Amino acid sequence: MADKDSVAMLIDSTTSKIQQLQQAFSELESHNAFLLNLKWKQLEEHFRGLEKSLKTRFVELEAQEREFETKLTESQQLIEEREAVVLAKELASLDRLQQKRDAAFSEILGKRKACNANLEPNLNTRVTKSKVEESSISKNDEKGVIESKPCTELEILCRDMNVEGLHKYISDNRKNLTVIREEIPNALRCVQDPCGLVLDSLKDFYSGDNLVLDGKKDGNLLGMRRTCLMLMESLEQVRNTEKSRDEFGSKSVIKRAKGIALGWKPKLDLMDMDASNGNSLEAHAFLQLVATFDIVSEFGEEELCKLVPAVSRRRQTPELCRSLGLSPKMPGVIDVLVNTGRQIDAVNLSYAFGLTEQYAPVPLLKSYLKEVRKLSNTRSGSMTPGAQNEMEERELSALKAVIKCIEEHKLEDQYPIDPLQKRVAQLEKAKADKRRAVEASKPQSKRARANGSIYTTRVTPPYSEKSFYQRATPERYPYPYVYPVETHHPTTVIGAAPYTISPPHTAYYANGYQVHYQPAPYIH
Repeated sequence: MADKDSVAMLIDSTTSKIQQLQQAFSELESHNAFLLNLKWKQLEEHFRGLEKSLKTRFVELEAQEREFETKLTESQQLIEEREAVVLAKELASLDRLQQKRDAAFSEILGKRKACNANLEPNLNTRVTKSKVEESSISKNDEKGVIESKPCTELEILCRDMNVEGLHKYISDNRKNLTVIREEIPNALRCVQDPCGLVLDSLKDFYSGDNLVLDGKKDGNLLGMRRTCLMLMESLEQVRNTEKSRDEFGSKSVIKRAKGIALGWKPKLDLMDMDASNGNSLEAHAFLQLVATFDIVSEFGEEELCKLVPAVSRRRQTPELCRSLGLSPKMPGVIDVLVNTGRQIDAVNLSYAFGLTEQYAPVPLLKSYLKEVRKLSNTRSGSMTPGAQNEMEERELSALKAVIKCIEEHKLEDQYPIDPLQKRVAQLEKAKADKRRAVEASKPQSKRARANGSIYTTRVTPPYSEKSFYQRATPERYPYPYVYPVETHHPTTVIGAAPYTISPPHTAYYANGYQVHYQPAPYIH
């Protein structure tokens, strides 16, 4: 706009400039200083023509500018109108979608209420397939279509309070334990008395305790105990998510839970918890029972703390201790672990409860390895080859456990693992060389002669020395605790910690199948 005004001012000043030029030309003529070939009339006509053409062009430009502004205004109005139409359509679509959602949700609630009204607990008989279809629960999928989903077999078993069927179902579906673990909380929510169902499942927890196969407990018994533990954990999950917890705290439920816990405690006291390697299933189940039904006051924090070292390697231990209200007591538990040669468990718990400043992890790990190496060096001269191999196995297991702990807690900057890995490679190479030497020394069976006669294989007496990799007789402290490389489920009380490499065995669940959710070595 400023440029336009300046151009207009210049055009208006053209006339005054022509007048000034005329005066100057007149002065030249009056002086007759030189002859002019041009007359003033000609000059004036030339400049007037320029002035006229400039004004004409300026008017044209103004008209074009006004036309452009008009078109711009019309375009903006058109855009605003279209945006308003689109917004109105979006709001109308959202309203229709919300109406469909509300209608679907109302239908789901109506069918749920009808389903729950028709459900009556039946302790003796199971619901037939037709009855299950009638009591199906309607669910709304992503497209807004109402689909009917029948109750699962797990929900039926829980609703019918069928404890034996529930144990058998979990045993038969051992390959899907991860899915079953996720489904159990929802199944318990369908039960009128979930606490009664879980407490009923605990009645045979110690019924088969005398069954021992090849030094191990019966696989069915172990599987049943793990099922009980899983049910108690799921019940606590339901309890923590429900708005009303009155049902879980009823006097009858608490009384039954106390009776079961008081019956279990003497059995725990009689067990050799030192053999559990911090992975006691029985101690874990007892603590979970106390936490699930909130009966801590019946036993006291000090008594419960004595059982924590028996489960120190199980991944649920930190959360279980918090649920029991034992967090303030953890420094005492960690002290027990450190004093009994279980520094790795102490490091894991110190991280779980934020006590790493009080219990620095690197010095604990170094002291653990120092004790292991000290034992190997002091006894290497007087040991038999079998015992020496056992000491090397201890050191190898200790090194691997320390490396795993360093990597889990990202301590590589404070405690480099390269020297430890080199030592592991050295021990494994020596182990492989010894194995090859033993295999080479075994007698070979001879082939048949060409004439049909056969050499008889010489029967050799058993190898005089123990196998290089046979487990030695269990030893107790002051030998440092050795963390088993393989995961297993033995059973600890707070006294002396175990210092043996427990024989690796497969953990069984129910009918002797391998457990898929068995706790790994402590996972922080």
